[in-house]
Amino acid sequence: MKTQIVKNWVILGVLAVIFAIIISNDAWWEAGLRFFFPDLRQVVYQRLSLLTMVGQHLNLVFISSSITMIIGVPLGVLLTRPSMKDFLHVSNNLISIGQTIPPVAVLALAVPAFGFGMIPTVIALFLYGLLPVVRNTIAGIKGVPSHILDASYGMGMSPVQALFKIEIPLSARVIIAGMRISVIINVGTAMIGAVIGAGGLGVPVMAGLVQNNLAYILQGVVPAALLALLIDQVFNHAEKMLVYSEKNL
Repeated sequence: MKTQIVKNWVILGVLAVIFAIIISNDAWWEAGLRFFFPDLRQVVYQRLSLLTMVGQHLNLVFISSSITMIIGVPLGVLLTRPSMKDFLHVSNNLISIGQTIPPVAVLALAVPAFGFGMIPTVIALFLYGLLPVVRNTIAGIKGVPSHILDASYGMGMSPVQALFKIEIPLSARVIIAGMRISVIINVGTAMIGAVIGAGGLGVPVMAGLVQNNLAYILQGVVPAALLALLIDQVFNHAEKMLVYSEKNL
């Protein structure tokens, strides 16, 4: 099992390198898209390289997802404490609002306060990705069997010790699954950042929509899809490592 996990990480690393090589060669994209769209005058977005746009996209996803996890996991843990029982339902409803409001609407509200660029985009992505992290954290911790907690208290553990030594380790897989959903959502939703000058892979997509250029749209959509698949596999392998660790405790 351990050997298979190592092999999976090696394969994933090779795929990541291949992805980096592919997005670094605009000439390959030019040739490939020209083959499918010979009648278009331009098939590759010229103002920014694909590598630059992927870097901007990753930056938006990394910052927003990091903030989401830093805030979402502790908030989910806090809402499972007995003292917060009365606030759990209300808090869940408030957090759900982040996904019911379209990210574009959040941008429209945030731009007047923060201007154009990265900050309003990160705010929109943070709000949109918060729900899965908080919900899964709550579900994971509440899913810890009560008899295990009772046994830990019987051994003399305090509630804080039981949280860090029992509840969080046993719910880690569910929490990571929430992070996985949140990050993948952000990879797709980060496209909207191009609307307000935050860059990313939404730039050629927006240009393609304006100019009726399908090649531009594919130049943004295909790398975003591949990026989402790679990130999804990173979290998938992380979950498998946790399963392996649990079996060997």
